[in-house]
Amino acid sequence: MGNILSLTTFIPLIGAVILALFLRGDDEAAQKNAKWVAMVTSLVTFVVSLFILSNFDPSDTGFQMVETRTWLAGLQYKMGVDGISILFVMLTTFLMPLVFASCWNVKTRVKEYMIAFLILETLMLGVFMALDLVLFYLFFEAGLIPMFLIIGIWGGKNRIYASFKFFLYTFLGSVLMLVAMVAMFSDAGTTDIPTLMTHSFGSENFSLLGIQIVGGMQTLMWLAFFASFAVKMPMWPVHTWLPDAHVQAPTAGSVVLAAILLKMGGYGFLRFSLPMFPIGSEVMGPFVLWLSAIAIVYTSLVALVQEDMKKLIAYSSVAHMGYVTMGIFAVNQQGIDGAIFQMISHGFISGALFLCVGVIYDRMHTRDIDAYGGLVNRMPAYALIFMFFTMANVGLPGTSGFIGEFLVLVGIFQVNTWVAAIATTGVIFSAAYALWLYRRVVMGDLIKESLKSITDMGKREKLIFVPLVTMTLLLGVYPALVLDIIGPSVEALVENYETAVAGFAPASPVASH
Repeated sequence: MGNILSLTTFIPLIGAVILALFLRGDDEAAQKNAKWVAMVTSLVTFVVSLFILSNFDPSDTGFQMVETRTWLAGLQYKMGVDGISILFVMLTTFLMPLVFASCWNVKTRVKEYMIAFLILETLMLGVFMALDLVLFYLFFEAGLIPMFLIIGIWGGKNRIYASFKFFLYTFLGSVLMLVAMVAMFSDAGTTDIPTLMTHSFGSENFSLLGIQIVGGMQTLMWLAFFASFAVKMPMWPVHTWLPDAHVQAPTAGSVVLAAILLKMGGYGFLRFSLPMFPIGSEVMGPFVLWLSAIAIVYTSLVALVQEDMKKLIAYSSVAHMGYVTMGIFAVNQQGIDGAIFQMISHGFISGALFLCVGVIYDRMHTRDIDAYGGLVNRMPAYALIFMFFTMANVGLPGTSGFIGEFLVLVGIFQVNTWVAAIATTGVIFSAAYALWLYRRVVMGDLIKESLKSITDMGKREKLIFVPLVTMTLLLGVYPALVLDIIGPSVEALVENYETAVAGFAPASPVASH
């Protein structure tokens, strides 16, 4: 079991190499083989990742199953998981087989399409397991390339514009993070993440270009990392790349983008911003809380006026990520528990909603809300599943969507009642846009001629939703499945944070946290 993390991470890459080297031709048989190789590879990855989960001890708040090797020019290759990262690893390996199952209708350059997703899976897993700054940065940045290709080659009409916008936004944000990483290395003399989490970076106030920097170096480094993670989440106002990327991406691309890639931003805040720059987080915390509150209200209102189904769900994602950043920077047990729970839950729910759009897009080749109406008359099974995930997205008690939002609101209420009050209105707005979308697409009489021959979901499509429905219900009824795993690690994170900022808070008028 010594190399279980590396094995899990690189199985998809091995599958991609097999596809690239041994699969020839582009006839129907070759396309089918490519899909099956990708599917089996992702299933094997999931099965192997279950060994990580079964060997994980939630009571141990440190990193477990750590693998260390020296590679390239003395840099270290170091992998490990803790209570915060293990669930993101499981979310990734759980969703990827469903993503491949949803690709069955792809007809163009199938082999390359499967290779892109397999490489992407390896890079996403690497982000959540890397315990070295250089390794983390390589995985984090390299993930842009397959996603850029997926949107740019298999996307919609404006795919080139959307793919470049996605790439440039996320890449430019990460350049500042790279600068901060170099500064961290020169200060601490190591790129080892566990060591850096215990290193105290300078927090003495100083003046820069006539501006007083409260929290000193920590605040500057915090801002550099924030630039990268805020774009990745994405937070308002750097969220504009996401709706474009979603609308142009193929269904499978949208699922991966919403369910896994966005979570890297939240994971980054938990892995770097809070433990490494606690003073910076304390100084900038109130700023993030207000930014999150604006995001929740603003993007919910924007979602209300959308005509494209995918765009509406994309704006809904930005609003839900607002709860995540809010929970993280509340820096208390309920807030961070809720933020992580919300990220996991959002992975299942938003992935399912994009798959729901994909089901009718495959039949009608349009995502305009006005093109539909009365689908319940022809597609009862689809209407039921779409209804379930619409309610989960709204945060109906009994679904996983409720637990995350509730915990975040409890956590934020202890820190800032005004922000909590504004964030709570987001629950009402989300009910408005989600139910409005459902009513226009599914309910009413079937008037449009083009819809009269539409067929309900087939066996394969129904099977894709079974695991997603199961997890959404299971986590909604029994949240301890997640909370027991993350609890001790989150508790340790909050304790270390409070110890680090204990002596600082009174000295600074800025930190009204």
